[in-house]
Amino acid sequence: MTGTGARARAGDGSGEPGGPRGSGGRSPDPTDAAGPEVLARAALTRVVEPGDEIAGRWLREYGAVRLIRMLTGSGGDGDGGVPVPAPGGVGAERLAGYRRRAAVADPHKDLAAAAAYGGRFVCPGSAEWPSQLDDLGDARPVGLWLRGRPNLRTWALRSVAVVGARACTPYGAHMAQTLAAGLAERGWVVVSGAAYGIDGAAHRGALARGGATAAVLACGADVAYPRGHAELLGRIAGQGLVLGELPPGSHPTPSRFVLRNRVIAALTRGTVVVEAALRSGSLVTARQAQKLGRFTMGVPGPATSGLSAGVHELLRGGAELVTDAAEVVELVGAMGELAPERRGPLLARDLLDRDTARVLEALPAGRPVRVAELALASGTGTDEVIGRLYELHSLGFVERQGDDWQLSRRTAGAGTQTGDVRRGGG
Repeated sequence: MTGTGARARAGDGSGEPGGPRGSGGRSPDPTDAAGPEVLARAALTRVVEPGDEIAGRWLREYGAVRLIRMLTGSGGDGDGGVPVPAPGGVGAERLAGYRRRAAVADPHKDLAAAAAYGGRFVCPGSAEWPSQLDDLGDARPVGLWLRGRPNLRTWALRSVAVVGARACTPYGAHMAQTLAAGLAERGWVVVSGAAYGIDGAAHRGALARGGATAAVLACGADVAYPRGHAELLGRIAGQGLVLGELPPGSHPTPSRFVLRNRVIAALTRGTVVVEAALRSGSLVTARQAQKLGRFTMGVPGPATSGLSAGVHELLRGGAELVTDAAEVVELVGAMGELAPERRGPLLARDLLDRDTARVLEALPAGRPVRVAELALASGTGTDEVIGRLYELHSLGFVERQGDDWQLSRRTAGAGTQTGDVRRGGG
């Protein structure tokens, strides 16, 4: 914002240059419908970096409209009006940077650019704002730039983050894609960061099932980053949502990637880490989710894999172990959305009653045994053992050798017995 245009661009209703359009013979600007708060917050996304808690505190204390006027010195609050906080807060150089950026910020231009690519800007107080982002306190986003048709607030209510390593293994990519596909089939929105590796696999898994997915970027919603995912981001924008804190045309930096992760964690019901080394950025997302009281989950990998070491540490630190979408939904979903009970294959011996199974387990491998010896080993009476043996014989579990009994070849080969009678089946 510059000089006299500061108040107008913050929405003060004046007719100064940069203020509401439609006068002086110029064509009406569709961004004129934005109110003062929206214009001020859109301008501030050019001024402050994501996660700036000092600026967040000022926003809470002064409000967006007054803050932008104070930074430009155009709001009647004195010369630049923003006080320097107590020692340990922002210094003069940083404050000067805020003011320089505020002087050239043009929210009308940014809102028009977003409208041109089918985007929009949402901020606290708007109907589409996901209130769970408020859990970030002074580090919550000033606002979010969106690209895509779905309503962000509605989608965020039933969303799960799937994140992990960029240089993932084929196992990790398979697990991320399968997990995301399963979540999409169950009506959940898959949220990730559109990076190479696990992020991309998660988005593709959801898209492949015609499901919902959202990409949270560390740049403008119109910037294809990484460039190799330009087509993927186009598909996400067409079928889901692409969003970020930075205004159109903004490019990512290393710090913006780290700070982007807090939005992913706060926006969703839970975070699943598929593969992550010990210093992976995806662990930042998981730990932020833990801090916010969200569900934190990890998919285990081989104990020898460095790319799973971070996940295993996360699991040791209290995260939940999950292996498929059903287990994720059991944690984050409504009451009664339980994962199916996990069991091995049903064996014929599983259908035997307890007393018959005890006689079978007492039979030794590789040699016949007399009834009296078997009765002693199984703790069962002789007459009872004989009855159970004939039942087992009819089912093909045992064979008779004169007065002795032994396991049938089929049963012995299947390893159904647990020990020698001389050790009491132990």
